Amino acid sequence: MQKILFATSEVYPLIKTGGLADVAASLPRALLKLGQDVKILLPAYASVMHKLTSGVKQVAQLQIEGREISINQTRLPGSRLNVLLVDIPEFSEREGNPYCGPDGSDWFDNHKRFYLFSKAAELIALNQAQLDWRPDIVHCNDWQTGLIPALLSLHPQRPATVFTIHNLAYRGLFSYQAFADLNLPQGFWHHERLEFYGQMSFMKGGLAFADYVTTVSPSYANEIQRPEFGCGLDGLMRYRKESLAGILNGIDMDEWNPGTDPHISVNYNRRTLGNKVKNKLALQADLGLNVDEKTPLLGFVGRLVDQKGVDLILAQMPRLLATQCQLVILGSGFPHLEVALQKIAAEHPGRVSVTLGYNESFAHRIEASSDIFLMPSLFEPCGLNQLYSLRYGTLPVVHAVGGLRDTVFEESAEAITDKGNGFVFHHPTAELLFEAINRALQLYQQPALWKQLQLNAMSKDFSWDQSAQQYLNIYEKLLA
Repeated sequence: MQKILFATSEVYPLIKTGGLADVAASLPRALLKLGQDVKILLPAYASVMHKLTSGVKQVAQLQIEGREISINQTRLPGSRLNVLLVDIPEFSEREGNPYCGPDGSDWFDNHKRFYLFSKAAELIALNQAQLDWRPDIVHCNDWQTGLIPALLSLHPQRPATVFTIHNLAYRGLFSYQAFADLNLPQGFWHHERLEFYGQMSFMKGGLAFADYVTTVSPSYANEIQRPEFGCGLDGLMRYRKESLAGILNGIDMDEWNPGTDPHISVNYNRRTLGNKVKNKLALQADLGLNVDEKTPLLGFVGRLVDQKGVDLILAQMPRLLATQCQLVILGSGFPHLEVALQKIAAEHPGRVSVTLGYNESFAHRIEASSDIFLMPSLFEPCGLNQLYSLRYGTLPVVHAVGGLRDTVFEESAEAITDKGNGFVFHHPTAELLFEAINRALQLYQQPALWKQLQLNAMSKDFSWDQSAQQYLNIYEKLLA
């Protein structure tokens, strides 16, 4: 049994802005199932503390840079996982998004907040936090935890470190002045360490100093070694390639199970697939769409940003609306994309529904109700929504990048085997996106073939079991 400190800036259901939260809930749970001793380390955001009205106790008080920092402990709801909460006012007294203020701009002191979080992790990792618990592995995730491997590198007797890239585009960039504010060793200001074209990159701390680097799909691990996907870090990724692995994310097969999902109108599984359409009829009625079981319903759930291919969806919208289909969208992001989509919905009542924001229950309903799921991402490290869609027999239309390439496979209608489970286009253009949607709409008119693709999709095992074992193999390799 290994002791694993899993450091993350978000974990579902306590705090979620994206897929990291789902991974941070599911992977530690899978490791616990494999007999490991896992603790999650999380900032004590105000919203988290509001949710945890009981079951929280202070377990340590740390002195960091002349400040008293409390470590509280609780359980992750619905699990046996212990969560350590780093309590500083910059986290616990600040409402809203964990990374940015109400105006959408990053918090002015993000560098300081996540530096203090990293210092707390350092003390816990070295068993200097009065917890009487010393991890063998410190597993860090994305830029917010990137300083942890760097800080631990200063100690000869330290745990092994693993750093997982969930999205290389978010590099945690700050000025040299921010670097100076943190009193980090001057030797860290070097192009092979934290310095990145005149700025400090927290992400680079994890990439340069961790004993092993992973990312969330095999294809993305290859892509980030190329300039077009490497975000200026492709050279470092090529340098680290012998200690770089792409491990496909899993999903929580209990949370995302159409057979038992409490969020959807009618449960169904592979044997009762005919009940799936009842979810579509209920959603159509609730959203004011024309109620018709034969009209194909396309769904989109995600951030309304360039990365997710929203521009591609908008660019082909006139052709899409010329077909017989409906579209339901849930998400938030860039104001100009939100406005454009709301305008289309207003102009096409009964055909298009747009809901701004994020609602977990509504996301489940869209997955269960849609026939086709749109995921035309320009890049996608892993993607989870296509995995949820496959689980629910909702066939994805995807751009062949990252984890989308690894999980969605298209076969011609004349030669469908047990592998075909969706529709794929290979260059990010509106034309090719529409052609892929059109192929899906045409196959939708062939119920027997459509059902075969649905059964293929629903038969895949996207649980964390296999992926968690791959992480465990890396941990064991490092400790050997």
